[in-house]
Amino acid sequence: MVAFGGIISFYYPFLSQRINQIKAAEVAQFMGFRFSNSRISPLQPAPGFALLSTKVTSNPHGNCFLSRNKQASNSNAAKKLETLTIKCSKIVKVGKIEQHLWKKRDSAGSGQKALSLVRIVSELPNEKEVVYRALDKWTAWETEFPLIAAAKALRILRRRGQWRRVIQVAKWMLSKGQGATMGTYDTLLLAFDKEQRADEAESLWNMILHTYTRSISKRLFSRIICLYDHHDLPDKIIDVFADMEELGVRPDEDTVRRIARAFRKLDQDDKQKLVLRKYLSKWKYIHFNGERVRVRRDAWYEDEHDSTS
Repeated sequence: MVAFGGIISFYYPFLSQRINQIKAAEVAQFMGFRFSNSRISPLQPAPGFALLSTKVTSNPHGNCFLSRNKQASNSNAAKKLETLTIKCSKIVKVGKIEQHLWKKRDSAGSGQKALSLVRIVSELPNEKEVVYRALDKWTAWETEFPLIAAAKALRILRRRGQWRRVIQVAKWMLSKGQGATMGTYDTLLLAFDKEQRADEAESLWNMILHTYTRSISKRLFSRIICLYDHHDLPDKIIDVFADMEELGVRPDEDTVRRIARAFRKLDQDDKQKLVLRKYLSKWKYIHFNGERVRVRRDAWYEDEHDSTS
């Protein structure tokens, strides 16, 4: 009895320590941790003279509750993040701002502005200073030059045949550094042709030729040749034709006929035939018995027939 009591007293500190560990394990189990297997082995030799041993193994159905809760929280967080990403992407798509490399000009009310410009210049006397002063006043309160309205006004004046006003408005636009396009130059050359101002047309053409050179359209070449043909300037036509050949611009049929007539007026029949053979099409379409038929034509005979008729 004394010996048994001595053994108990000897192992008592270690026994109480293991009991506290078991209580801590039960508390952990109550708080959510699971220990699948716990057994007490009396007097099991172990480091530290422990009488009781607790074995913790993994849950046969999966990980412990802690890992499950962690996975669940991770999955919930992933779902919330995915939902937030979808919402953000929807918000971005709704509020998307398109970027352009050019600045869009506001054309609202440009028609009324154009009509106002036409009305202003139509009531003015034919004096350059008066017209330019009125046009400057028309743009005095504009934050940027009303190019669209001015271009529309130019087309209206051209359609009405007010060629002098076309020249004034076009020159004013070019003096402001605006509207320097092939369309504006074409309209201005046409106005010079209608107003019998071939010298100004020649000055404008020389400026265009030296400024743009390889960017000049076929239409503009045809316009200046037509102007020289109306004013009976065959030598000028030949000069323009030489520039066309140098720049590789192929003339249309109407321009080819004007060039051929210019060579004939200069008594250069061989060059006339050469131009017709090179640039005039070998075929033409005629209407025969209500049908459109393609026939071969004799360019030289046809040109002579046109000149005599």
